[in-house]
Amino acid sequence: MARLVCAVVACVVTLGFAIPASAVDLAKDPKVKLSVRKGLDWIARNQRRQGYWEANQGQYRVAMTALAGTALLAEGSTTTRGKYSKQIRLTVDYLIEMQRRNGLIGYENDYRYTYGHGFTMLFLSQVYGEEEDARRRKKLKQVLTDAVKFSGDAQTTRGGWGYVSAKDGRDFDEGSTCVTQVQGLRACRNAGIPVSKEIIERAKKYIADCQTADGGIQYSFQNKGGSRPPITAAAVATMFNSGDYESDVVKKMMAYCEKSVWPGTGGGRRVSGHFHYAHYYYSQVMYRKGKKDWNKYFNDIGAEILRKQSADGSWKEGYIGPIYVTAINTTILQLGNGYLPIYQR
Repeated sequence: MARLVCAVVACVVTLGFAIPASAVDLAKDPKVKLSVRKGLDWIARNQRRQGYWEANQGQYRVAMTALAGTALLAEGSTTTRGKYSKQIRLTVDYLIEMQRRNGLIGYENDYRYTYGHGFTMLFLSQVYGEEEDARRRKKLKQVLTDAVKFSGDAQTTRGGWGYVSAKDGRDFDEGSTCVTQVQGLRACRNAGIPVSKEIIERAKKYIADCQTADGGIQYSFQNKGGSRPPITAAAVATMFNSGDYESDVVKKMMAYCEKSVWPGTGGGRRVSGHFHYAHYYYSQVMYRKGKKDWNKYFNDIGAEILRKQSADGSWKEGYIGPIYVTAINTTILQLGNGYLPIYQR
């Protein structure tokens, strides 16, 4: 009988997602550590010698590079120490070289350059906080200062951001790029780079103005097509980053996410489109809510992630490409490490 009980327990632990969070802490499971190691090793192997990564068809090079670099940082490596220090140094050097005279980090002919700019501000600000080399630190400070200025100048009259700057995009704005800019700006501010409070407050108001009657956030202030779970999840993370946990706007967004993102329908594993984008941000929200909520969430989403990993260590879901999904999934699995200030409780 004892052997039978042990066998059943072992089987359930192997499945991970089949038992309550109170019984198993998946974040401490050796399978998670192995999955992360395989994923990060795949990322490291697939870095180009110039220091970048890219999505399918060579797209989104700056954004993919910043996301991949952030996943490596979450392991605890820096530019000078750790298993992935060489890859991180190459990433930093590449992104620094990508800055233009106006402060943009990216390609001016890229029709979605604000994504890469925002993710890069986040990545470089985390590097800046741990940089030990005086010359590199000085350079990073200047790069981030110029990047912050560009973001401020790129903000629309309503307080949001679009795929390109307000000037280049005829003052168009939408939620997903707004979230990316705010989180990047907050990361810079946390690292000691001056960021105008007015820019953040205008962005928070823009998000609030995009809230619909059901508590969710719509695609754009100009687009009345209804709320979207992925953008709402991202907006909550941004508001948390900005220090807002209790406003009516945030409470309504949280209630919406509980119905539409997690636990939601289908075991919390399905979001209508942009699953990885949604959980990249919503995982940050659940981690900040504390151990109880995080363990329940992680046991569900973590098991979902582990099931879909390829033998080579990558994840190949979605149309953007494996570097995108692998960077996001390994970042989610490493939130509990607590190495990156922007993700800390």
